[in-house]
Amino acid sequence: MENSKKSTQIGYFVYSLENFRLPEVFLFPSFLYPEAGIVIIDLVNMMNDIIKNKIATLPDLPGSYQMIDETGKIIYVGKAKNLKNRVKSYFVGSHDQKTQSLVSNVVDFTYIVTNSELEAFLLELSLIKEHSPRFNIMLMDDKTYPYIEITNETYPKIIITRKPSKKALLQYGPFPDAFSARETVHLLDRIFPLRKCAKLPKKVCLYYHLGQCLGPCEYPVPSEKTQEIVNEIKQFISGMNKQVISQLKEKMMIHSEKMEYEKAKEFKDLLDSIDKTLQKQQIIFSDLKNRDVFHYYAYDEYMAITTLYMRQGKITFSDSKMFSIFSDPEDAFLEFLAQFYEHKPMPQEILVPSGFDYSMVETILEGKVFVPQRGDKVKLLQTAEENARIYFQNNINGFLNQFAKTIGALDELATLLKLPSMKRIESFDNSNTFGQNPVSAMVVFTNGLPDRKEYRKYIVKSVTKADDYNTMKEVLYRRYQRMLMEKTAVPDLIIMDGGIIQVHAAKEILSSLFIDIPVIGLRKDDKHKTDALINLSEEVIQLDRRSNLYVFLTKIQDEVHRFAITFHRNKQKDAIFASILDAIPKVGKATKEKLLMKFKSIDRIKNATSEELKELGLTSIQIENLQIAFLKGK
Repeated sequence: MENSKKSTQIGYFVYSLENFRLPEVFLFPSFLYPEAGIVIIDLVNMMNDIIKNKIATLPDLPGSYQMIDETGKIIYVGKAKNLKNRVKSYFVGSHDQKTQSLVSNVVDFTYIVTNSELEAFLLELSLIKEHSPRFNIMLMDDKTYPYIEITNETYPKIIITRKPSKKALLQYGPFPDAFSARETVHLLDRIFPLRKCAKLPKKVCLYYHLGQCLGPCEYPVPSEKTQEIVNEIKQFISGMNKQVISQLKEKMMIHSEKMEYEKAKEFKDLLDSIDKTLQKQQIIFSDLKNRDVFHYYAYDEYMAITTLYMRQGKITFSDSKMFSIFSDPEDAFLEFLAQFYEHKPMPQEILVPSGFDYSMVETILEGKVFVPQRGDKVKLLQTAEENARIYFQNNINGFLNQFAKTIGALDELATLLKLPSMKRIESFDNSNTFGQNPVSAMVVFTNGLPDRKEYRKYIVKSVTKADDYNTMKEVLYRRYQRMLMEKTAVPDLIIMDGGIIQVHAAKEILSSLFIDIPVIGLRKDDKHKTDALINLSEEVIQLDRRSNLYVFLTKIQDEVHRFAITFHRNKQKDAIFASILDAIPKVGKATKEKLLMKFKSIDRIKNATSEELKELGLTSIQIENLQIAFLKGK
């Protein structure tokens, strides 16, 4: 069946070559079909002349680039620290399926140079909004949620809206659905006598006679009285409702004593409604702040993002969405945050996971971004992450059968290595710059998906130069000695990002710990592309680059390399940052820690005013020394 399918593909391809003029850009799987007597060329050779010439003239500057299809439409907008390197990367080397899908539609591109990466990011958002490119992650919410508002009018009313106004006297929400919002408005309308009619009638209506409206249509209501009611509603929504409940109970008792049982029952029903509404939500934070909590789960070209909505210290509901992405998950997540509040009110605090540079969205989000380090806020983030993971797993098959391909790759790998299962895979990679700041990293894939909670970073302690063999020995010993001591999960397979040297290091350490875990290395060819596996027996197993297994192993390799290199770059920044501050007279360890806690980066310390530094407790001499040091560095 498979041979028949392949023959059909080859026959169609040869027929196409014989009967049609070759296009300028021709995309086809980058491997050899010997049966057809042809060799498929690499992406770099498939570029048309327009793209080749433009790439050669691209500047090494930050900016935004726009990919254009044959109709002249912008189909993708991106940002770059270095335009030449970023745009060229699309057309050179091997790529995953999502990038090939994008590049196959590109016949031209344009670009705009900016002064900084931040400006490029803001321009990217603006162009995405303007052109709605089909390959960009379109994150501006199509779905709108209902909010409750008190309108800013002489005689305000309580309304439900899906387009919140910045001028509203009070805003509460969002609600998960219109029914929940209507239920709450109905309760508020029964308790607080604000205007109910869309337009003021000439005479009082039934609401006035029920005591649910002050009748401003016929009897002028002082602004002070209106403001008093609005303040009471704010207190009630904020959870300070004891006074309201007490007043309602008193009225119920009065009517009951007068044997006005129908009226007493109305108040009893009202109290039951309040109790029912309050029981739906549990107060988590006593500060009663409004918060939005964000986390995500990403795999391959897909991402699920969960938002927990917390209002007045209570979680009201959560929302999860699934996206197809054509950039790194980190970039996609930042784009999501930057677009999220375009048509929504912003809460007092926005909780986000650690590990990202939020400086690019800080201005857009009005400085409300907060990365918790411990306590209940971290637990909230973990809840959001777990919701995103579950949502992803439940919806991935609706996007594509990628998960099935991954399972197929796991089965193929298990069969190839003669292993019973392939549930947990741990992979290692090292990173250093000429032996400086050597680090290592481990990523974990569980059931074929990245398990980021299990990722680990290692600062290399015993090696002071570029030495992959001894670096791997140290890191593997630390990892698997700890595994034995803490009795944590044992991996089904260890993957070393390297060849025979790394496999030998693993073999030596595992033997010394009396551990029997299968190990493979990913050997690269002379073009630095992975072409084979090497196991502990030093057996070389060639890989078919067309297979799901090759794609899966490349994915693990790319992930561990990304994780290691990111950790290494951060360590380098820390070292440079610390050395600059250490060299400034009168700036000791305590002062350095205060500066780091407050400003986070060297650029922000450079731009800090004398007043800001004084507020931090720095002396005049320390401030002067800082300014002199940074002036010399300019």
